[in-house]
Amino acid sequence: MQKTVQEFGKLDILVNNAAVQYQEPSLEEIDAARLGEVFATNIFSMFYFAKAATPHMKPGSAVINTTSINAYKGNSSLLSYSTTKGAILAFTRSLAGPMLEKGIRVNGVAPGPIWTPFIPDAFGGENVSNFGKQVPMQRPGQPKEVAPSFVFLASEDASYMAGQVLHPNGGVVVGA
Repeated sequence: MQKTVQEFGKLDILVNNAAVQYQEPSLEEIDAARLGEVFATNIFSMFYFAKAATPHMKPGSAVINTTSINAYKGNSSLLSYSTTKGAILAFTRSLAGPMLEKGIRVNGVAPGPIWTPFIPDAFGGENVSNFGKQVPMQRPGQPKEVAPSFVFLASEDASYMAGQVLHPNGGVVVGA
């Protein structure tokens, strides 16, 4: 028997999707202030939003965290960013169990190279023109190609998923 939205009442959805990234040619070039900014934006904010929101969420609700393909494969020129995305992956998996006890599903989305407005600012000329060509589809994804992953995880269709991550990444096969 399928349940309707009315039977569930109002469902809450928290999407954690904030990030900064910097090109970092070497570990020595990452100072404490930069590292603090990247962690504060990319992972600490998710932790604090989840901590504030989940006590008010109803059973059937969803938390969706945005991680990255870099959580799985790393990226030597985005060291601090990739490190935080790995932390988000662990946060998603670790939070999923305790939230299930409250009827809240926690999952994630790990996009590959997606063309967003900050790409030209984050990467220099040749890197921008080659952005996304490293994946099997040989192009960057568009935001509209990632959005359905979030919609699915927020929907009743994903009611049997928790602690999982979807990978809209242009065909890159990543490990668990």
